[in-house]
Amino acid sequence: MPLRIVIPAIVLCSSAFAADITKIAFATTDGKRATLADYKGKAVLLVNVASKCGFTRQYEGLQKLYEERKSDGLVILAFPCNDFGGQEPGTIEEIQEFCKTKYNITFPIMGKLSVKGDTQHELYKALTGPDGAFPGNVKWNFGKILIDKNGKPVARFESTTKPESDELKKAIDGALAD
Repeated sequence: MPLRIVIPAIVLCSSAFAADITKIAFATTDGKRATLADYKGKAVLLVNVASKCGFTRQYEGLQKLYEERKSDGLVILAFPCNDFGGQEPGTIEEIQEFCKTKYNITFPIMGKLSVKGDTQHELYKALTGPDGAFPGNVKWNFGKILIDKNGKPVARFESTTKPESDELKKAIDGALAD
């Protein structure tokens, strides 16, 4: 029987990570400045999203998860990203319209940013850079990084982890409890 290697869908953060990511600014869809500090006391799920991706249907699960857990303190922040195959080419207005009409999205859609490469946003550099909580580039659209209610990164999930997965829900429970 051939040896099979299983790569876990979740990566838990080492407690050695010390950077304060809560002060790194990013843009909202109306061009205003926001930081993770604006969500203090809430668990935040960061998701790099795209409208023309095979994982785009995860918007439906993300919306359901948000509706189920927002009263517990979960916030989902969607960051449109065109880094993978040009799958998010639209303007922020087009992206918002798509999310609203196709999936009835009510969680915040942020301004477009890059999650890898030369134009990688500072937030993703702090999270996935060599000294970040989860070293290694985001691999594709709908990658997820969970920040606990104290502003600490606690888990990373790849695109294949669905919003309704038990491992994501358990990690959210932990992020809300910390």
